[in-house]
Amino acid sequence: MMPGLWKLLIIVVGVYAVISIYVYLMQSSLVFYPNMPGRQLVATPADIGLSYQDVALVTEDNVSIHGWFIPNENAKATLLFFHGNAGNISHRLESIRIFNSLGLNVFIIDYRGYGQSEGTITEQGSYLDAEAAWSFLVNSKGISQQQVIIFGRSLGASIAAWLASKHTPAALIIESGFSSVASMGQRFYPFLPVRWLTHIKYDTEKYAATVSCPVLVAHSKNDEIIPYDEGRKIFHAVSETKYFLEMQGGHNDGFMVSGSTYIQGLETFIENVLTTAANQL
Repeated sequence: MMPGLWKLLIIVVGVYAVISIYVYLMQSSLVFYPNMPGRQLVATPADIGLSYQDVALVTEDNVSIHGWFIPNENAKATLLFFHGNAGNISHRLESIRIFNSLGLNVFIIDYRGYGQSEGTITEQGSYLDAEAAWSFLVNSKGISQQQVIIFGRSLGASIAAWLASKHTPAALIIESGFSSVASMGQRFYPFLPVRWLTHIKYDTEKYAATVSCPVLVAHSKNDEIIPYDEGRKIFHAVSETKYFLEMQGGHNDGFMVSGSTYIQGLETFIENVLTTAANQL
């Protein structure tokens, strides 16, 4: 081989190695965005006319987690809300309003490192945060697990699916979720062996396959961040009773753009789940 080609090959291999090392070492900053747009709470449920309780939890590894419990005096069930990446619980008031209008108590937490929660976000840490939230509802609040609906959006979808695979909630709702970090990484870096490089897994597809409750998967064909196919992969992995809700709009505004289609889809699913559960008593 000519010296010039050897030199070019060495440069290409070197650049490839540098990019691979960068992706491996910088995964946390590529996956998590706790400081965008900021950790300060910009509003509370009181700003939309809802009473709420500030909740402080301590996780198994002794990290303080903050959340809101928004009661509904006519609650038919309780929704445990795991939000998406970036921002904090104060950026989810419109979703809280919708869930409240559906006759649900809502409990939403900020993961460690987000909002007023302490610590630094990690995949395993987020699972401990989810367990602490579940324990608060079932053990501290005394709510039957068959009255808890686990909801996760985007990053939160994976956390929600993981938690649902460990317990037996009334239902699981996965909105705008990805099948795994590796799957998403392969889309962004198709030239890299992403599945070998990812130490952050968030394998939603795997978790969804092992849940033992009804599942609703909601996704938009217009999602510009997490492709529609990711939602379909999750849906096909579910072996329990499952429903798919096709949304409209983008990744961050789909639930608002979809309007009544979204709200009625959630309402129908929740009513069916609760009615079926009541008939089995």
